[in-house]
Amino acid sequence: MMIASMTGFAGAAGNAGSYRWAWELKSVNAKGLDVRLRLAQGFDAIEPDARLRITRKLARGTIYASLTAQRELATPEVRVNRELLGKLIAAVADIELQGAVAPATLDGLLAVRGVVEIADAAEAEAEIFQARAAALGGLDAALEALVAMRLREGGALASVLTARLERIAKLTQAAEVCPARKPEAVRARLEQSLAALAGHANFDQNRLHQEALMLAAKADIREELDRLVAHAAAARDLLAAGGAVGRRLDFLAQELAREANTLCAKSNDASLTALGLELRVEIEQFREQIQNIE
Repeated sequence: MMIASMTGFAGAAGNAGSYRWAWELKSVNAKGLDVRLRLAQGFDAIEPDARLRITRKLARGTIYASLTAQRELATPEVRVNRELLGKLIAAVADIELQGAVAPATLDGLLAVRGVVEIADAAEAEAEIFQARAAALGGLDAALEALVAMRLREGGALASVLTARLERIAKLTQAAEVCPARKPEAVRARLEQSLAALAGHANFDQNRLHQEALMLAAKADIREELDRLVAHAAAARDLLAAGGAVGRRLDFLAQELAREANTLCAKSNDASLTALGLELRVEIEQFREQIQNIE
C-alpha cells in the first residue's frame, strides 16, 4: 500500500434525463475524518448513501463535497378551465349590446383570470430517481479521482519523509561516534568539573567519588540514542507499509523530538549539543510534513 496525502481536489459531471449535475470534492488536513456535504435541492435523499461512500474511500481529512443540479426547461402545461369558460360564454350571451360595444371574443374570454392556467411540466418521480442514482455514480468517479490525487501527493511526501529519516539516522550515528562521548573525553571533563568543585574550601572530599558518578550518569545519552534509532526504524516501517499511518507517524515524531530534547539537555559538550540541535530541526521538519499524511 501507498501512503496518501490529505489534500486533494476532484470533480465529476453528467446528465440524467432532463437533469444536469456536477460534483466538486475538496479535502484538506484534519485530525480525523470530517465529511461536509452540500446537496442540490431535491437530492437530500442521497445524503446517507453519499456519506457512506465517502467514508469507505477516505480515512482522514476534512472533505467538502458539493453537488449542484439543474433541470432543463421543459414545455409548460396549459390548462383551460372549461367550466368557467362555459359560464362566461353563457353570461355574455344574455347581455344585449348597445351602441358601439363589440361582442365578446374567445381570446378576450381566455384572458379572464382563472380561465387559462400555465404551469411548469410535472416532475416525473422516476426521473428524479434516475438523476439521484446517476449523481451517486458520479460521486464514485469523483472519489476515485480524489483518491488518485491524494496518493500521488502522498508518494511525493513519502520521498521527502524518507530523506528526513535518513538525515535523522545519520545525525544519530554522528552523535554515537562523537569524540565527546569517548571515555577519555568524559573523564577529562569530569576531572575539570571535580577540580573546580574541590577548589571550594567547604567542599566535602568524602562526596567527591559520589559526585563523579552522578555527573557521569547525567551525561550518559546511551538510552536516548537507542530510542532515536528504534523510533526512526519504526517510522521507516510505517512508510513502507503504507495506508492511513499519519497518526502513528505523528506519535513517533513526538517521541523522536522528546529524545532529541533530552540529548541536548544532557550534553555537556558543544559538539554534541550542535548535533542535538540539528536533530531537533530535522525532526521538527519531519513532523511538519507528517501533518499532511492521511
